[in-house]
Amino acid sequence: VASTSSRLKQFKHIPNKLHLALTLPGTLFSAAYIKMDVVTSMVADKPVVIFSRTTCCMSHTIKTLINGFGANPTVYELDEIQNGQQVESELQQMGCNPSVPAVFIGERLVGGANQVMSLQLRNQLVPLLKRAGAIWI
Repeated sequence: VASTSSRLKQFKHIPNKLHLALTLPGTLFSAAYIKMDVVTSMVADKPVVIFSRTTCCMSHTIKTLINGFGANPTVYELDEIQNGQQVESELQQMGCNPSVPAVFIGERLVGGANQVMSLQLRNQLVPLLKRAGAIWI
């Protein structure tokens, strides 16, 4: 029988605050952790994902910027999808504040508008999009 600390080591990739979500001695997770899988599943196997609101001007700006490079991001409008509030809550738990726009490139959270614009200003956005397979040129 594995000890509690060795069980937690199995999940060291999980943020510390979620370690408490583990239900020991089994390997079941609490509902709090299972909810974290919603965003993860939405961004899986997609080069670029943008969580947005139809009324958010910064979301529009970021979508326009990324589309301008020839990328075709998957866009989830939180005010139009059924589980939008749950997704927004999860994005906030991941550190997105404000919650939109939230940009994932290569299944990794890049951040919001400020982070994406900073990448662009440092000429790092295009190489990131290329590595993720979102653009080829």
